[in-house]
Amino acid sequence: MTLEQLRIFVAVAEHQHVTNAAAELNLTQSSVSSAISALEARHAVTLFNRVGRRIELSPEGVAFVASARAVLAASRNAEATLADLSGLRAGCLSIFASQTIASFWLPSRIVAYNEAYPSVKLDLQTGNTAESVHAVLSGKVDIGLIEGNAHEPGLHQQVIDRDDMIVVVGKRHPWAANPPKLPKELHKTRWAMREAGSGTRSTFEAALRTMGRDPHDLDIAFELPSNEALCAAVAESTLATIVSISVARSGIESGALVAMSLDIGGREFRLIMHEDRAVSRAARALLDMIGSKSIARK
Repeated sequence: MTLEQLRIFVAVAEHQHVTNAAAELNLTQSSVSSAISALEARHAVTLFNRVGRRIELSPEGVAFVASARAVLAASRNAEATLADLSGLRAGCLSIFASQTIASFWLPSRIVAYNEAYPSVKLDLQTGNTAESVHAVLSGKVDIGLIEGNAHEPGLHQQVIDRDDMIVVVGKRHPWAANPPKLPKELHKTRWAMREAGSGTRSTFEAALRTMGRDPHDLDIAFELPSNEALCAAVAESTLATIVSISVARSGIESGALVAMSLDIGGREFRLIMHEDRAVSRAARALLDMIGSKSIARK
C-alpha cells in the first residue's frame, strides 16, 4: 500500500465518483481506477460497491476511510517537520479559504507571503465555510479561513478581520426606487441566495433571527455557488440578494446594483486549524503576517 493509493482512495471516497476524483488529483480516470483495483486486489477486500454507473463506499470502505485520512494527515505532519528543518528553504503550505476571503481578503497577503518565502509551495483551495472546516478536520489542509463561526470540536479558531454584509437589488427591482425600511419587508420579495453551508447564507439567517424573522419564510427562487454569480443574476432580474460589501462594491459603483440601507450587520473572518496538529514553520510565518500571534506560538 502506498501513500498515493491512499490519497486516491480518500479522494474517490469523498467524491463518490471516479471522474471527479481524477480531476481533483490531476490524474487520468484509468489511473485512479487502477489504483483502487490494485488496493482492493492486494488486500482481498471490496472498498467500493459499483451500483450501475455510480460507486459508493462498501462497509469495509467506510471502516477504512478514517484510518486512510489519519495516515495522510500524519504524512503531512512529517513533511512539515522536514520543511521546518530546512528553515523555510522548502516546504508546502495548504490553505482552504471560503469564497469572499479567497477573492477579496487573501490575494494581497498571499503575494506578500510568496515574496517573503518564494521557496514554499502554496496550495490554495476555495469553497464554502463548511467545506473549509471539513478540509481542516480531515487533515487535507494546514489552515482554513472562514466567514463566521465554526462549532465543530477539534478546531482552534481566531478572529482575524471583520466583514460587513449588504442587501442589493438590480435596477429593475421595485426596491431600487422604494427601498425597504423595516426587517419585515425582507420577506416581501424573492431572493437569490448562496448555498447552505456558506458563510454568507449562515450570517444572513442569523441576522434574520436576531430581527425576529424566520429565514425559512424567505421566498428563495434559486441558489448559486458563487458571490459573483449572485450579483450578476440579481443585476438582470427583480430578485434580491445579500453579499459582502466587498463583493458588491464594483456593481454598486457601476450602477448595476442598488444597495439597501437596512443594517444587516457583519461577520467575522476566522482562521481555523486542527487543535491536535503541530503548526509548521511555513504556517507560523503566514500566521505572523496576518496577525495571529497566539496560534503561531502554539
